[in-house]
Order: sequence, then structure tokens, then C-alpha cells
Amino acid sequence: MPSLVVGDAAPAFSAVLQDGSRFDSTSVVGKKTVVLFFYPKDNTPVCTKEACAFRDSYEAFTAAGAEVIGVSSDSPASHLAFAAKHRLPFPIISDHDRALRRLFGVPNPLGVIPGRVTYVIDRQGIVRLVFSALFASADHVRKALAAVQQADRPA
Repeated sequence: MPSLVVGDAAPAFSAVLQDGSRFDSTSVVGKKTVVLFFYPKDNTPVCTKEACAFRDSYEAFTAAGAEVIGVSSDSPASHLAFAAKHRLPFPIISDHDRALRRLFGVPNPLGVIPGRVTYVIDRQGIVRLVFSALFASADHVRKALAAVQQADRPA
């Protein structure tokens, strides 16, 4: 599937969270703005920096009416330990088969390493931001927060 672009409707999906429970995107899309950030791997330097930056800005996201959700191909157990170690307040999806990456069209820019892409999906389910940068982890948070703050304002 080609990559989603700004203006596309976000696909509905269901996936496993770090605690083993099922997450259904329809439980939040239509109710909140969603920040879905795909990252390569738990406990790697850039990924940890990005997740902790989302953690540090989490209150700003929730105050703006957004739900932050991380996604990587690590196991639920890995995510559970990663979230506990870094006190991450948001859910993390285990995309072990990379089906969600394919659904959203997240690229593998270096062939082996999965891409780092952040999507902001507004309350109507429309993609308002697609930001892809493998090493600019802090920019993902900054750009996502700006997009969330604009997402549900009238044009």
C-alpha cells in the first residue's frame, strides 16, 4: 500500500498493546485527535529519546485533546518493560508482523531499519500530519504537537 498523505482518511485497525489487550482505533478516532508514532525499536538511543520526548510533552498533548500511541515491531513484553523503565504514560502497539506499518505505508529508508514516521489524525479520521525523519526524534514531537493544536480548528 502506498504511504498515507495529508488529507487521506486514516485506516481503521486493531492491534495488540504492551499489556496484551487489544486496541481498536475506532475507540479513539472520532473522539480525539490521535498521534500515532512509528519507531524502529525499543531501548535504542534515538527511539528512547523520542519516546521520552513524547512522555515529557504528554500533558500538552492530552490538554489539546490528543491521544498519543507508539508503534514498533517489538513484542508486548518488550514494550511493557520499555514503558515501565521510562515511565511512558501512553500505550504502545506491538506490530510484530509489520501489518500496521504496511497499512500506513511506513517506509524502510535504509532497507533493514523500519522507518520513523509520525501521523496526526484529526477527530474526523483525516491525516493532518505525516512526518518522516529517521534521526530527528525531537522534531517528531514538536511537529506533532503543532499539528494537534491546529487539527480541529476551523479552516
